[in-house]
Amino acid sequence: MNLSPAWLDELRARTTLSAVIAPTLKLTKAGREFKACCPFHNEKTPSFYINDEKGFYHCFGCGAHGDAIRFLTDQRGLPFMDAVKDLATKAGMDVPAPDPRSREKQERAAGLHDVMAAAQRWFVEQLEGVDGGAARAYLKERGITEATRQKFGFGFAPDSRGKLKAALASFGNDKLVEAGLLIQPDDNKEPYDRFRGRLTYPIRDVRGRVIAFSARILGAGEPKYLNSPDTPLFDKGRTLFNIDLAGPASRNARRVLIVEGQMDVIALDQAGIGEVVAPLGTALTEDQIQRLWRLEPAPICCFDGDSAGQKAAIRAATRALPHLGPERTLRFVDLPQGKDPDDVVKSGGKAAMEELLAKPDPLVDRLWRYERDAQPLDTPEARAGLKQRLFDHVQAIQDPSVRQLYRDEWLRRFDELVRPQAAGRGAFTPRQPWKKNREGRFVPPPPPASAAARAIASGGIDKATARALVYGHALFPDAIGDHVELFATLPLADKAASNVRDRMIDLTMSGQALDREGLVPILATDGTASDWKQVSKGGDLGFTFTRSSGDPDLARRDLAMAMETVAAKVELDAAFEAAMARFRAGDDSAFEEQQKLHAAREVINDRLASLAGNE
Repeated sequence: MNLSPAWLDELRARTTLSAVIAPTLKLTKAGREFKACCPFHNEKTPSFYINDEKGFYHCFGCGAHGDAIRFLTDQRGLPFMDAVKDLATKAGMDVPAPDPRSREKQERAAGLHDVMAAAQRWFVEQLEGVDGGAARAYLKERGITEATRQKFGFGFAPDSRGKLKAALASFGNDKLVEAGLLIQPDDNKEPYDRFRGRLTYPIRDVRGRVIAFSARILGAGEPKYLNSPDTPLFDKGRTLFNIDLAGPASRNARRVLIVEGQMDVIALDQAGIGEVVAPLGTALTEDQIQRLWRLEPAPICCFDGDSAGQKAAIRAATRALPHLGPERTLRFVDLPQGKDPDDVVKSGGKAAMEELLAKPDPLVDRLWRYERDAQPLDTPEARAGLKQRLFDHVQAIQDPSVRQLYRDEWLRRFDELVRPQAAGRGAFTPRQPWKKNREGRFVPPPPPASAAARAIASGGIDKATARALVYGHALFPDAIGDHVELFATLPLADKAASNVRDRMIDLTMSGQALDREGLVPILATDGTASDWKQVSKGGDLGFTFTRSSGDPDLARRDLAMAMETVAAKVELDAAFEAAMARFRAGDDSAFEEQQKLHAAREVINDRLASLAGNE
């Protein structure tokens, strides 16, 4: 469907903005405009103004701004096309016809909406009837009030293979099968009711239309919950239970919560927390996360306080990583061990849940804690594994600024965590002040002293990579201060690269304010002139940081990543050599460890190669 700018302008011109907003807000005339308390943030004094002549609203408190379409999408949560169609109907305009395939899909969907609405009415009638006694007793036992029962549309599907089919016979079996209400056997026998002997409640879209059902068994049996299959109306991976009610509630609460189960949603709503959604029997998907970000930049995950709930939290975190951006993330709340949100509000009411929600963990903290606690960090291999896992998470983030900040934060924590442990075992020296030798030159802390580390130092980093890193720091000397000790202690086997690096460290630690224009002439004319001539050929390697032109922010980011990649490679090489030595000495258990380390080294090598292709 193609909506031209001219057609949309005509739609806006025919729409009276105050008439669109008036059903939601109490408007007061203010000269040629209207004013109201802003629906996008809590306020007592009106700062939200509506100008019908210009066709826009603006809040002087929070900055919310837009037209009639924007109001319906942002405040009421409608998809763009639904908002357009709603306004077009009221304005007496025809929406441009879609292509034949889309038109056919819309017509089919329109018919199925009628089917689902009829099924919902019938399920509610059954709950109120004689057959619904056990279902009503179950709701009472669960503490579901009459108001909640009506709000969420609870119903009952009798334990029969044909009662729903008979009640909705006027729609025809084909429609009922397509809507997911009947099951069509593979042997072409008569279709039969999908939901039997179950408490039902509808799954609605953002406009409040019934698109599917969820049904809970009342007695023993599996599955405990049964959802509608995917249909032209219902896509399980894109739909969130209670999105129609949680959307408006989230705008007032300035937050949205994600729980694991539909009954948790209902329990929290009954307790007075209505801005809650749940996936439908599956892990939170990327599509669902994207939909939640339209409501709130930092939704809060409140998964059950058991191992399954913790795994669900980590799955949600890793699925969100590629899409993180400025003001777009997830937060997490730890529930008491073995408890779900329903348990929390039953035992402590709304106050108990609000206490947990008051201090949610940022995504960066949750993933760090999970990876840190995954296994003891009492060996170099385990520490290298932690660093590698963190690095893998960082690489998943597509936004460059967020990726860089996550990397910096996790490496800082890793450094603080690992250095004290390793220092106690003599694996490497902790941070210590820089000292001068007898000639007055600054010298770095001593390099790793373990036998495996010395073996790596004797081989060192390959010549091409070493020269590229040194040349990159000459072009961007302000980056040296970000990792000066790491740069100073990298085992550079190439003598030219090592000499230039050492001279750069001397100049840096002397306190001089160095930039490219000041540093390069010194390196090219000082005692390092011949070495610099060789190192400067690193500009041919294709890294962003070995090009004097180009995006400096991208170059510095890639330079920092390359440094950490090379450092990780050194650690993994040392661990690999140590494992190989143990295997040669007869320790068969070292073989599997060796294989894992080999695979990790391949990943590191691939990552370094990919950085060389970023220009």
